[in-house]
Amino acid sequence: MTVRAVFWELISHPRRVLIDRWNWKAAFLSATFRAALFLCANLTAGWRAATGAMLAEFLYRAATSGFYGAITEAFSKAEPRWAAATAVGLLLPAASHSAELAVHLLRHTPKISASLIASVCFTVLSTLFNLYAMSHGALLVGKGGSSVVSDLRRMPGLVGGFLAVLPVTVFRYLREALKRRLMTPPAPRELTNWRGRLRES
Repeated sequence: MTVRAVFWELISHPRRVLIDRWNWKAAFLSATFRAALFLCANLTAGWRAATGAMLAEFLYRAATSGFYGAITEAFSKAEPRWAAATAVGLLLPAASHSAELAVHLLRHTPKISASLIASVCFTVLSTLFNLYAMSHGALLVGKGGSSVVSDLRRMPGLVGGFLAVLPVTVFRYLREALKRRLMTPPAPRELTNWRGRLRES
């Protein structure tokens, strides 16, 4: 499935993608981790403010992250992988943090800038990780999904694989570039220069 096909499915069948495949695993994990982020970011404003920010974030993420998880799961089957990663890496943060900002502005979260910066960074990393994990059969719901316990047991290996994606990709690119460089015959002018250098020596 292409990235364009996933976008078309989102537009033409939103209920099937967002409601029927609502990802409760993503909702639970996102709400838990983000609530802790907002608690820590607002501790300097006092326990009452920090707890209020934590509860507001938990409720917001519990209600919405299942939809974002469903979108990520849809893109986890798309090819090419880089296009799918770019799509969710841009689409989900833009959608989720616009509403998140409104929620915390309405309730006057004291450390809103620090909270949102931390949340945006977490969104980019967690979305890309979720995409990677889902493409490897973890954090899925419904048909093809496994238990949360099984997913958590796989986490160390998935985290290691996710962290290795960038270095491995760069290594493969450099190896292929070097291979092409070695296999490409020198241009006639370069060959003439080499012959001249050999004669001089």
